[in-house]
Amino acid sequence: MGSQEVLGQAARLASSGLFLQVLFRLITFVLNAFILRFLSKEIVGVVNVRLTLLYSTTLFLAREAFRRACLSGGTQRDWSQTLNLLWLTVPLGVFWSLFLGWIWLQLLEVPDPNVVPHYATGVVLFGLSAVVELLGEPFWVLAQAHMFVKLKVIAESLSVILKSVLTAFLVLWLPHWGLYIFSLAQLFYTTVLVLCYVIYFTKLLGSPESTKLQTLPVSRITDLLPNITRNGAFINWKEAKLTWSFFKQSFLKQILTEGVYDIVNNLGSLVARLIFQPIEESFYIFFAKVLERGKDATLQKQEDVAVAAAVLESLLKLALLAGLTITVFGFAYSQLALDIYGGTMLSSGSGPVLLRSYCLYVLLLAINGVTECFTFAAMSKEEVDRYNFVMLALSSSFLVLSYLLTRWCGSVGFILANCFNMGIRITQSLCFIHCYYRRSPHRPLAGLHLSPVLLGTFALSGGVTAVSEVFLCCEQGWPARLAHIAVGAFCLGATLGTAFLTETKLIHFLRTQLGVPRCTDKMT
Repeated sequence: MGSQEVLGQAARLASSGLFLQVLFRLITFVLNAFILRFLSKEIVGVVNVRLTLLYSTTLFLAREAFRRACLSGGTQRDWSQTLNLLWLTVPLGVFWSLFLGWIWLQLLEVPDPNVVPHYATGVVLFGLSAVVELLGEPFWVLAQAHMFVKLKVIAESLSVILKSVLTAFLVLWLPHWGLYIFSLAQLFYTTVLVLCYVIYFTKLLGSPESTKLQTLPVSRITDLLPNITRNGAFINWKEAKLTWSFFKQSFLKQILTEGVYDIVNNLGSLVARLIFQPIEESFYIFFAKVLERGKDATLQKQEDVAVAAAVLESLLKLALLAGLTITVFGFAYSQLALDIYGGTMLSSGSGPVLLRSYCLYVLLLAINGVTECFTFAAMSKEEVDRYNFVMLALSSSFLVLSYLLTRWCGSVGFILANCFNMGIRITQSLCFIHCYYRRSPHRPLAGLHLSPVLLGTFALSGGVTAVSEVFLCCEQGWPARLAHIAVGAFCLGATLGTAFLTETKLIHFLRTQLGVPRCTDKMT
């Protein structure tokens, strides 16, 4: 498969990810508005924070490293060994669900049973749902490696919709069940999700006339189950060692970043999750397929190296522009957003300062996501281990800096400490990318350079919207607020128009890869 074909498939995967994120956010917003009419906000809060955090942390620690390692390289490998390795996520998930469940029940404060009943059952069922989802991990990785975009869209959309219907039905008819409702719905969601993948591959492998069978490394559904390979090795130890390296990295990243969980789920990260996350996940697969891990750029196929450099440059430019837009306009509209979202209770306190600080963090988050998705796809195992050592040292400095800045600046200090952490990680990745392309003619880091005209437009827009906020927001009534919004809309339009005229290479990339649906391209 050529690099251009892989790029097209990665772009379609990113587009489908954007669609799914918008769909999930819309369904969640509508569902929460409906649920709050029947259940207490305490129950909804425990589900959205405590139990969801248990579920996501279990999955992250159990599978993230396996996904990174097993999606590296091309599809030509001994897939029996790769699938065997992926099945190890299940016992690992059982361990993490039991360990974290014990922490949730024994070490963390347990909610008042009169206000939030059945909390222990909720912890058990959310942990179980994580284990059930891990049963589909071999199927998911095989689908991602072969870019089965349509399968991902259908499986995740169907699972979310059915989960939402079940939740709404139980809330309407059995509201006294409380956490039972969300726990059963979550278990139902993961079951449907796994069944979609299993049923798809069962039908696909049972249809000999299917053209996709020519590209799949398995011929029967039983080939996806654990088995001893022809050479007697159960797993590929090179992949296993790479997984261990990524696991150490994932564990450290979870410690360093999970502290901002409550912030990450608020207004400040909505755009970051909608835009950046699908792009990072999809283009990690692209870089991992196109580049040979741990091999010098000059020793690889130069066409692939050139395509990877061009894509990296465009992604860096996209992340920088999106992050700068959020930062510049977020400063002037944080107070208004919080006022509309939660009234004076949120907009009159420290909320606007926190959200403004977080807008800066989103800029760094966007750039770091792109640089790390390339870096982790191209690093050798030894380079990943060296990166982990730096992360370990960083964790100590991060804790000290968090303590000092929190004492000096309050909650804002914690966000600033995370900005420092993200800045160090970006610097590491930029150094790696610079060294990687040093002896080649390609300079993908040029994506971090903007034209002076565009930078001037950003600066002017920031100044104009800041003045507008002083005079029009947020105690002058709705006419003044609408005027402030109109000023922002005009400045945003001018900024985007300038970007359209000056960043022609990025616009071409978005048109050809991410932005324009192509009728001739059928999703695999």
